[in-house]
Amino acid sequence: MLFAAYTAYKGHAKGMEGNTDIFTHRKGPDASFAEKLVLNQTGHKNMLHLIHLRWFAVAGQIATILIATLLLDISLPVAPMATVLVLLIAFNMGSHLRWHEESIASNRALFLALLVDVGSLSAQLYFSGGTNNPFAFLFLLQVILSAILLRPKTAWLMMVITTLCLAALSIFYKPLLLPSGSADWWLNLYFQGLLVCFVLIAALLVFFITRISSNLRAGDAYLASVRQRAAEEEHIVRMGLLASGAAHELGTPLATMSVILSDWRRMPAFLHESGFQEEMNEVEIQLLRCKSIVSGILLSAGETRGESSRRTTLENFMDDLVEEWQDSRSLERFDYDYQIDEEIQVVSDSTVKQMIFNVLDNAVEASASWVAFTVARNGNALVMRVEDDGPGFDPAILQEFGKPYNSSKGKPGRGLGLFLVVNVARTLGGSARAYNREQGGAAMVLSIPMRSIVLSQEVPDAP
Repeated sequence: MLFAAYTAYKGHAKGMEGNTDIFTHRKGPDASFAEKLVLNQTGHKNMLHLIHLRWFAVAGQIATILIATLLLDISLPVAPMATVLVLLIAFNMGSHLRWHEESIASNRALFLALLVDVGSLSAQLYFSGGTNNPFAFLFLLQVILSAILLRPKTAWLMMVITTLCLAALSIFYKPLLLPSGSADWWLNLYFQGLLVCFVLIAALLVFFITRISSNLRAGDAYLASVRQRAAEEEHIVRMGLLASGAAHELGTPLATMSVILSDWRRMPAFLHESGFQEEMNEVEIQLLRCKSIVSGILLSAGETRGESSRRTTLENFMDDLVEEWQDSRSLERFDYDYQIDEEIQVVSDSTVKQMIFNVLDNAVEASASWVAFTVARNGNALVMRVEDDGPGFDPAILQEFGKPYNSSKGKPGRGLGLFLVVNVARTLGGSARAYNREQGGAAMVLSIPMRSIVLSQEVPDAP
């Protein structure tokens, strides 16, 4: 059954690529591709943070102009400064619309966005005193943000640009005429502006850097999970090579054993031995099961020996699955409950079948007295639950559930069955979880999206 579980995984990951009209195919992640994807997603989130920060800058500039002209009686060229504000608002509105449609923000896009901020700040400082304006220190905010968001070479380029802008503003600017203030230094307008500028820079940096750090931590956690998954799937590929080779080797001896068994059944010495005939019937059943597993491995490896997938309903697929499983297993009591009323068209595929077989076989190994199998629907997900009245899972097993070689049987090579089941469910876009029942025994729940198994891409809504 371990090989059969592998073929289910490999068959979905490889063989179904040409049948996307029947099943929704989801490839396993590639680590390098995932790293690029995380970087792009982080860049997109950072771009959205820049847009929000720019709205704060617009509001701050409007408030500063109003306070300076109306309360402090400072003469400012309001018309050109308002023009700069209008252009900045228009740019930010366009950025807001664009980056809510696009999901990838490159280093170049972030650099150009910061360059616009530097340009608008330079224009506003030009009309309000140049470097004599205490808000000239806001250039430091742009440099720090570029060091955080951009690649090293681009960040150094931004530092050079801001330095040149600051140097130019020390020569070219419109004079800022301040009213005569108090002789006390703490009431001096320049000092007050410097203090406000410092508080503004500090507050924005704390807000922005904490958000950026959160993005980076989330990206690192996702990359770690992707690398772990890639390592697990590489392990499955190595097992697949072994399984395919073993299937080729087993084909010939199984065929030979089948011929010999057929000859024995016709031998006069065994014709009247009823007990021996019953044993040979059981051997023949198990032999056919072995041949079926081998055929499934070769079929998933691309060497068609079995029948192709056939269209059916979900209820018929589950009924046939249960009947096939029961025919070759010994169990005192088996409760099967199909709880979906509507008729759902699917394709009879070995992927889901072998995954369920593996879970049922594990339940029988834990308890040969009672096993229950329930099929239900939860929204747009197919939920399959397998229960038994055995000893249950060890807490250490549950903590490492889904990891290879995680088994309570203490035998070399065990613990791969559930590992493959978890990967099959995840490849189908679903999940697998296990827990111990309050009344004793264990339970395992498989949940996969309906779109992964239905015949059409159109999934009927849950009642």
